[in-house]
Amino acid sequence: MSIFATLSIVILTLICFVYEWLPVDMTALAVIVTLMALGLVTPDEGISGFGNSATITVMAMFILSAGIARTGAIGLVNELLLKWGGKYSNRQILAIGIITGPISAFINNTAVVAIFLPIIENWCHKQRISPSKLLMPLSFVTILGGMLTTIGTSTSVLASGLSEKLGYGAFNLFQFTELGLVVFIIGLVYLTFIAPRLLPERETSNINVITQKYDLKDYVSEFIIAPTSNLIGQTLRRSRLQRKFDLDVLELIRNNNHFPQPLADKLLQAGDILIVRGRKECLLTVKDERGIEILPDIKFQNNCWEKDLSSGEERISEVLILSNSNLIGSTLKDIRFRQRYNATVLAIRRGEELVRERLGQVRLRFGDVLLLQGPNESFLGLQTSRDLLVIGERDIETLRKDKAGIAVTIGLGVVIVAALGIMPILVSALLGVVLMVLTGCLKPGEVYQAVRWDIIFLLAGLIPLGIAMDKSGTTEWLAQSLVAIGGNLSGYWLLTFFYLITVLLTEVLSNNASVVLLLPVAVQVAKSLHFNPMAFILVVTFAASSSFMTPIGYQTNTMVYSPGGYKFLDFARVGAPLSFLIMLIIPPLIIALYGL
Repeated sequence: MSIFATLSIVILTLICFVYEWLPVDMTALAVIVTLMALGLVTPDEGISGFGNSATITVMAMFILSAGIARTGAIGLVNELLLKWGGKYSNRQILAIGIITGPISAFINNTAVVAIFLPIIENWCHKQRISPSKLLMPLSFVTILGGMLTTIGTSTSVLASGLSEKLGYGAFNLFQFTELGLVVFIIGLVYLTFIAPRLLPERETSNINVITQKYDLKDYVSEFIIAPTSNLIGQTLRRSRLQRKFDLDVLELIRNNNHFPQPLADKLLQAGDILIVRGRKECLLTVKDERGIEILPDIKFQNNCWEKDLSSGEERISEVLILSNSNLIGSTLKDIRFRQRYNATVLAIRRGEELVRERLGQVRLRFGDVLLLQGPNESFLGLQTSRDLLVIGERDIETLRKDKAGIAVTIGLGVVIVAALGIMPILVSALLGVVLMVLTGCLKPGEVYQAVRWDIIFLLAGLIPLGIAMDKSGTTEWLAQSLVAIGGNLSGYWLLTFFYLITVLLTEVLSNNASVVLLLPVAVQVAKSLHFNPMAFILVVTFAASSSFMTPIGYQTNTMVYSPGGYKFLDFARVGAPLSFLIMLIIPPLIIALYGL
């Protein structure tokens, strides 16, 4: 019964991850409570994930990455990227790989992509290159770079903790660097010479193309307030144009004077021209009820609105919802987005889906791209936000560049101390966090903002699930079933089998969930068949980090999905050959380097 109960919880957890009925952190918390309530783990075991060394190490690495990013230390290599990139996509991808890959070995790759995404977008705009040619390779090389060291990904840190728990010792910092380096080089060669032929070429991200990409011509219009309109003498707030008619007023023009946001308390007069976002059907309703005259699309035909926005006090730009954003799960109405950021959302792009109606009711997700219009000053505030990433060149520098050298020194110190065995990585990472705050690289409040709490709760929930699988005998039962099925397979084919099922599970779940569920099973199979358990630990660890075939399997893929203008199958077309190539080389490399 305990095996049945544990398997039921595992299956239900997987379903929740796939269908996203709840955020992953809430699903993880529900797993902890359920396991304790059913007696499958003790209360101490249930909350052990929060104090687990892997969880604390991952949390510390998030903070260290934020400290280095906040000082602009990574951005200093921008000049190298521009210098080495040239004009050909092969050379550009190679330059991105050489620069960002090694960085991702020591800094969380989500932070690396967040920093380089606007840099590469701006570079593409200047070089007249389609971002779709470079953003997917950016994500892939940071994933490959994360496999170079134990601290490169949260997956490796978690696998290290599981390895220690299973009796095979924690990984040292460079436990699998030889293997990771070969995979990184082969992957970079593929991305440099083969991927450019498979990558799509989508529109570049300049202001005119943005309005075309979001089809704003049919959603942004002008109307004039007629002398008989019942809007005269009312403020926009009292007029209820937004609430009742789903219209957003972007600009008010009075006697050739342009008034941008905020406009809520402006008294309307006869002859005022309002530029609004909304459907034509809504405008016709306003015309009948409020007495307005709809003007022809003169501004769009002459691109005057776009020119005013790009050269005047107003601006139109895309912003990305980051993975640790507090906005995830909320609606624009809930958070009073316009009042909070003094900017208006014109549309939302979610992968291939484009949302332009009832925007206030849409629940925001990680990876959503919002098309915003607002004053330039508003985008300064957005550039310092931990919730949103402005996709484009930073107009005003807000980084602590004077602390860049200190942040890099602290980061290197953490790595060197751990590599030399002077301190465990957990201790050196926490010491680095304290030094980041004491030296002013991070403010105390930014420490909490830097942590991806969804990942921390996910790890804390999965660890007791692994304990329950072990205590109930579920792991042993699954291993025996696999031994019965594949007991006649050679070690090479068993490694290939575990690589394949781990990759497939990672593409639909999370990489951390795949490690927790499959690594103990792989070890049990190896022991039963008298193979080297470390070989199976490494194959599962690498496979869980090799998510290239979907935009949802890994957070960096989700981050470049919309900005690159990709379609879902673009990832399969480019990523599936890469996954297959790595699957061919990982098993023989593990056998050659670590034995079977």
